[in-house]
Parts: sequence; structure tokens; C-alpha cells
Amino acid sequence: MPDFSRRFDVLVIGGGNAALCAAISARRLGASVLVLEAAPKFYRGGNTRHTRNMRCAHDSATQHLTGPYTEDEFWDDLKRVTQGHTDEDLARFMIAQSKDMLGWIEQQGVRFQPSLGGTLSLGRTNSFFLGGGRSMLNALYRTAEELGVEVAYDAEVVDLAIEGGMFLSAEVRVNGRVETVRAGALVAAAGGFEANIAMLKQYWGDVADNFLIRGTPYNRGTVLRMLLDNGVQAVGDPTQCHAVAIDARAPRFDGGIITRLDCVVFGVVLNNVAERFYDEGEDFWPKRYAIWGRLVAGQPDQIAYIVFDAKSLTSFMPSLYPPISAPTIAELAGKFGLDPRRMDATINAFNAAVVPGTFDQTVLDDCRTEGLSPPKSHWARPVDTAPFYAYPVRPGITFTYLGTRVNREARMLMQDGKPAANMFAAGEIMAGNVLGRGYAAGIGMTIGSVFGRIAGQTAAKTVRN
Repeated sequence: MPDFSRRFDVLVIGGGNAALCAAISARRLGASVLVLEAAPKFYRGGNTRHTRNMRCAHDSATQHLTGPYTEDEFWDDLKRVTQGHTDEDLARFMIAQSKDMLGWIEQQGVRFQPSLGGTLSLGRTNSFFLGGGRSMLNALYRTAEELGVEVAYDAEVVDLAIEGGMFLSAEVRVNGRVETVRAGALVAAAGGFEANIAMLKQYWGDVADNFLIRGTPYNRGTVLRMLLDNGVQAVGDPTQCHAVAIDARAPRFDGGIITRLDCVVFGVVLNNVAERFYDEGEDFWPKRYAIWGRLVAGQPDQIAYIVFDAKSLTSFMPSLYPPISAPTIAELAGKFGLDPRRMDATINAFNAAVVPGTFDQTVLDDCRTEGLSPPKSHWARPVDTAPFYAYPVRPGITFTYLGTRVNREARMLMQDGKPAANMFAAGEIMAGNVLGRGYAAGIGMTIGSVFGRIAGQTAAKTVRN
């Protein structure tokens, strides 16, 4: 257990990727560093435990990536998924900085695996961690501890002392006692507020009762609220978040990536009155998968059903739970309590609207519908081969976008627009600067790594100066 009576150079609140990148980079500059992780040691790491990859710009193919992914292409993808709701200067800065991150992350002991193919379409753009997010975390913790970073688990921050934009100390509940921790600089990397259902309901209303939380139950937004209450400038819409369609049978918290469903493009998505409500083939899955959580949240009872047939069963990564099957569409409807005649009519109308083409899940193919609203722009094939399958899905919230505004130094900005004296933020708690809405696979890890490293370096230099 750390000695809480000593004064540290840098205090890092949080225990995931952003926090560790900050802790390591600060320690490498000679700062004494304390990391406060609210979770027990086994559950350390926030949402990083459930990640698989990160998206970084690069100019050529590598050992783990099949081709170049330029800064301009990265920016175009980000601009498209956010629909322009991003701080362009900060986003372009992050993208430029990301080019160094894969090498830097490897230097901290993290290993990558060969690129993946298939429906994810990420072999060129995203690097996958060997062993997934937990292995990445273990490597970062091992490096941090070898460098002399101190870590306290089950350490919940319950209050912050901030005066005029300067952090003074934190009150921390640990081992049933409240300790005062003093430090020369603060790095907040404590995530969003997605696990705080009451806070979600403030912005979403009662529909939030039907949300499932994909990640850690420890991201409750308490540190974010303390910062905003102490004059830090907010950024982001509190109703915007990284939300995907996940298996409705998933647990309320911590179901992780194995409850996500990648099969939307292979079938049709119906609400609980057996009607389609959005174009399932709008774009490649990694660029559009994160819209489906919000779309399902807007449907009656916040539930939907991904319906497909036998020819698509082995085309995607399955959920932890098997799909529900039936020999006919009407019988499949009955298993979910849907109107069999209406569901039959919806599927028949879809099948009749399909324009034959050459199906190819790796490109924006010419398989589409005609005269149907909403259309299916690509990958449209008749749902006509028994047996028929469906997954029930609900909104799965990964992290929220309301956060602290920062500058290129990862330094928090106060409500009067002035930079904080010694307070920095990284990761999900400041992701709203870059992600005003939407998401593309791996960007959360990019934000955490880039701004985590910058926050740690700048915090250490601030203390030294």
C-alpha cells in the first residue's frame, strides 16, 4: 500500500490505458507517480479490459498492418462518423501524434498480433493486441511498476480540493478510511459516467433503464462531476456516447466485447412491431456499428431483432449467446412475441425489393434494394433460406462523451477559457473533444494513448518547472 502521507509529483486517477500511458510517461521523466484505481485489482483497467485494437495513422504496411492509413484518410473517417462534430484542430493533432503510438506502446511491453481479415475490415487500419485488452493492461502495469509507479486499488476518490484552477489534493476512500493525497499535478483518466444509471436517466429519461453497460461498473462519473463542479469547462453532449447493439441477454454490466453483434449487414433489423427502421448496409461495419445502440434506444421498449438466414450463419463473429432459430419466419416471430403476419410481410417486402448483384462483404457491393424505405444500400440478399435466425439486441453503452475540455497539452481548460495550472485529462473523460458523436473502431484507444502520454509528460514538466 502506498504511503499516502508523502507528496507525489503526479497523481493519476484511473487505471486503464490512458491512466497508465500517463503514469509511465510521467515516471520516465523522473516524476514520482501514484495511480488510484477505484476497482479491485482483478477488475483493474476500466474499459481497456474489453478492447482488442487501436487505430493509428501510418504511412506504409507493417508487420501487423496490411497497408498505409494516412493522416488524411484517418481524418476523413473521423469527420464522417462524427458528422463534423469534433474539434478539428485537436482531432488532427491527435491523428498526427498517433503515428508514433504503435512503436511507443510496443516499447512499454505491449505486443501485437498479425492483422485480421473477415467482416471487421480492419487489417489495414487497426492493430490488434496479442492476447487482447487484458494482456495489454498487464504489460503496461508491469512496466509502470518496474519503473516505480505506485498503485492503489479499491481506491475511490470522493473529493477534490481545487482552487483557482490549481489542484491541491484528493480525498480517497481506501480500506474503509479516507486518506488525503497531495500531489503537484493531477491527471484525470477515470472514464465517463456510463455505469451511473441515475446520471444517464438525467439526460435520457426512463429509457436508460433498458440500457446495458458493456464495460466496467466503476465508471460512474464522480471524478468528472467533481471537476465540472470546480470550474473545469465541459465539452460534449451528455446524450452522446459510444453505443452499439449488443445481445439483449447480456449482463447489465461488464459483458464486454463478446456480447457485441457483427451481423447487422447480413440481414435486417426489426423493432418490436416487426418493422425495419434503418439502412443496414449503409457503410462498412467498423465505421457504422456504433450508430446501432442509439438507433435501438430510439425504438419502442429499446429492443430490436437482427434477423438473417442459414446462408449468413457462419459469415460473422457470433455473440457469446447462440441465435434463436426456427424453420419459418412466422415461427421465429412467435419466439420473440412479435406479430407473425407482420414480420412475414416485412421480410417478404424486403426480399421482393432486393436487386440481384455480386455479393462481396469486403467492398461496398451492388447488392441493394429498390423502392423500399428505408433502403438497404449494400449487401442486400433475400432472407429466404431456412432455418431462420435472430438475435435480440439492446443498446450497449461503452462510454459517454460528456467530459472536460482540454488543449493540445491535455491540460484542462477552465470555464473562463484559461488553462488549468496543473490539471490534465486523458481518455474517455475527455473523449468528447474529439468524438462529438459517432465512433469508429479503435479510436477510443487512440484518444487514451495519445492524450495519456501527453498528459503524463506535461504534468511531469509542470511539476519540475
